[in-house]
Amino acid sequence: MEMMKLPNAKIISYYTGYIVIIVAALMLLPIITAAVFQEWNPMLDFIISCAIAFIIGFSMVLFGFGRKNSRPSFQWKHGFVIAAFSWIVLTIICAIPYRLSGHTNSLLDACFDVMSGFTTTGLALTQDLDHLSYALNMWRHILTFIGGQGMVVLALTFLTKEVGGAYKIYVGEAKDIELVPNVKGTAKIIWKISMVYLVIGTLALWIIGILIGLKPISALMHALFMFASSWSTGGFAPNSQNIMYYHSISYETVSMVIFILGSFNFGLHYAIWQGKRKEFIKNIEIQSFLATSFAACMIALYELARLNVYPDAVAGFRRVLFNVLSAHTTTGFGTVYARQFALEWGDFGVLIMILAMLIGGSACSTAGGFKGLRVGIVFKGLIMDVKKLLSSERSMKVYKFHHIKDRILEDSIIKSSAIIICCYMITFTVGTMIGAFYGYPISAAAFESASVTGNVGLSIGVTSPSMPAVMKVYYIITMYLGRLEFLSIFAMIGFFIGGVKRKCINLLRH
Repeated sequence: MEMMKLPNAKIISYYTGYIVIIVAALMLLPIITAAVFQEWNPMLDFIISCAIAFIIGFSMVLFGFGRKNSRPSFQWKHGFVIAAFSWIVLTIICAIPYRLSGHTNSLLDACFDVMSGFTTTGLALTQDLDHLSYALNMWRHILTFIGGQGMVVLALTFLTKEVGGAYKIYVGEAKDIELVPNVKGTAKIIWKISMVYLVIGTLALWIIGILIGLKPISALMHALFMFASSWSTGGFAPNSQNIMYYHSISYETVSMVIFILGSFNFGLHYAIWQGKRKEFIKNIEIQSFLATSFAACMIALYELARLNVYPDAVAGFRRVLFNVLSAHTTTGFGTVYARQFALEWGDFGVLIMILAMLIGGSACSTAGGFKGLRVGIVFKGLIMDVKKLLSSERSMKVYKFHHIKDRILEDSIIKSSAIIICCYMITFTVGTMIGAFYGYPISAAAFESASVTGNVGLSIGVTSPSMPAVMKVYYIITMYLGRLEFLSIFAMIGFFIGGVKRKCINLLRH
């Protein structure tokens, strides 16, 4: 069955509309927030946006509604296209309240911030962050919290029937972990894990917020917002100074613990919750993360000590540890100002941050980057090839790696990991070249490109409302590609191009 035939369009429209409706329902939360804090203009913005979103969602569902035998069987291509296409539709819809608020210069800037939230990147073009309404701040952090878990994961949690294609849509959102045999059950467990941490993390940050002088209600809202950004490795903050606003090592430490936990695979969380504590030591992702983060921190500490950037070891350790781990987990919180990376850390310090941002966190987590799992697999594959060369040709040893369970290190797994890493590096290189073309220093262009490619959110000062529109568009595409890990987007592009090509051929024949 061809893409351009009506049955295929119907199945894509039906499931995309369903996802849109579920996410649109989340606008009720900022509406309630606006009512509580008597923010009437933001409340009206969200009522209008919610109405538009529901109309679009229900229209797509109605277009795709019909008897099951009137649609094609649900295939992998449908799952990938639905996952990729729903993100595009939701980005535009969710940008409406941003634009209505008057805090963005254009719809493009609003879409940039929504994609930044969805992909848990954390770069922002929204202006006057210190005076945003509670409602809009709630919306920003809902998007980054939902984005960390995944819009498809959210929708599958409420799916009551027609789960036959659920797993295919789930995989299309760059997730393949199966915590239980049923994908709906897996989605519910992911949300259960996140909600438990939400209660614990928000409570801890709330208490610290009160102790450092915030009023109880303000401390609660800040705690909720900062937890959402930490757990989802998102980097958004309710103020322009980011985490530096709090001037508290306790706030930084708790946030750091939360974003490290958020960067771990949901399968690892579930295994530990089931009592399999040895999994933490045996897991290839944890081994890779510990090795690369330790190396990055030590090298950065040495370089900054050599440059005499910080007056004492404690200050240096605090800055380096937090910022390197924030980069490595792709969170994007910063305890130094954007330009300090360029002016104080030096080119080598910037290079360390770039590498950390590109590697990222764990697969099937809230983190971005090309993932420690793939780094570990490629490294073990290299060791395996060396051992094979040095061993007897008759040796038939089977090489394995441990990721939740023992797995055979097959050439196909190594190859696919290497291909994804190459895709990230190509995207990063093109972004660097575009930045350099528009006159930014090469180190700054590379830093910002690594940040958007790895869905990090740290900035060296390039991202701003005044940067060229071409860079804004490319950064949106890069965040999108990086978060969905290329495959579903490539599938969607191929799907549409293939359908258009066949349509043109049929028209020429007639």
